[in-house]
Amino acid sequence: MNRLTRTLLPITMGAALLVPLTHSATAVETGARSVSPAAAGKKVAGDVHAKVSRDSVIQRAKTWLTANNGSQVPYSQTATFGGYRADCSGYVSMALQYGKPGANTVMLATSDFTTPINMSQLTKGDLIIDAAGSSTTRHVVIFEKWTSSARTSYKAYEQRGGHGTDYRTLSYGIGADEYDAYRPNKY
Repeated sequence: MNRLTRTLLPITMGAALLVPLTHSATAVETGARSVSPAAAGKKVAGDVHAKVSRDSVIQRAKTWLTANNGSQVPYSQTATFGGYRADCSGYVSMALQYGKPGANTVMLATSDFTTPINMSQLTKGDLIIDAAGSSTTRHVVIFEKWTSSARTSYKAYEQRGGHGTDYRTLSYGIGADEYDAYRPNKY
């Protein structure tokens, strides 16, 4: 932060955010740390219902696999990338085109953003969310497809701690855990 010039930008209702005037689109930014979940919710509320296609959500999710100079975007609960928090819910907010810095995991599981569905109803671009855990265990992933007709695992995009952006086979929500399936209201 030694060479970055900062400026105050209005967000909503007189709130302000410190952000660098100059930054690289491929560097993880740390200037948006001062936005509270409540402020983020107010910021994203205006575009919660703007429609997006399932294909565009998957295409946007794929971008973070190589967006960091050819590598995945690193995970962080305090940094941003392209204006979105570099955690799981910031990543999902980016893919769904919610306002920056993005909704948090608990907000994504509310009726303002999603509708609960059965796991068997999952379709490309739906979400699997653990909104009941703690701030270190809550998580959200973007469903792409089932790995077989048995529906015991699926391919999904996620932003995960210790790794960053990933596309892998998961089984969250299948069996006894705190994960549930949700359909974004944007479809």
